[in-house]
Amino acid sequence: MAKIEIESHLAPRRISAQPHLHQRAAEIQAYGTVNRLLPLELEEPVRLEITSQLNQLLADTMTLRDLYKKSHWQTAGPTFYQLHLLFDKHFDEQAELVDSIAERIQLLGGVSIAMAHDVAETTHIERPPRGREEAPFQISRLLDAHQVIISETRKMAGRATQLGDDGSNDLLISEVLRTNELQVWFLSEHLVDVPLVKAEEPQSERRDF
Repeated sequence: MAKIEIESHLAPRRISAQPHLHQRAAEIQAYGTVNRLLPLELEEPVRLEITSQLNQLLADTMTLRDLYKKSHWQTAGPTFYQLHLLFDKHFDEQAELVDSIAERIQLLGGVSIAMAHDVAETTHIERPPRGREEAPFQISRLLDAHQVIISETRKMAGRATQLGDDGSNDLLISEVLRTNELQVWFLSEHLVDVPLVKAEEPQSERRDF
């Protein structure tokens, strides 16, 4: 009997091309935790605080990214072409930020938020309606979302500096803040009410003929 068990144990594993489907297993790391033993010279409490804040920023950035795609699809009016392209450009830039923020969380030993339902429960950005809105409303909504992210980013960057996390500070200032500030500029200029064909004369220079 023992001989049979030994021979069975030593037998080569049968190789099959059949995929192992419908697998389930326990999580290998819980959300809201960080790996303890990482040679980053940042203590666990610091990384816990930073990854928590970065996950909030990640949820808001993912929401803004998707808000740009919604606006890209649904915009209308005489500036459709320009806004259609602009919204998609900003979407791509926000998608890059999403990846950078998520990778920073993982680098610090944390777990990045990922799924849409978790993001919806976490974000501080107001939920838009499912239907279409006028272009000025779309732009105003996007600007409000940017304001949320910019406010968070400035506070987080200062806190990261206090905690000695220069890497997160660099990400927040060099990438997140500067990208959002630039996008705010491009958006806000679309809400300036200026004539399109003929400039208005100053009141003092107008003449009655």
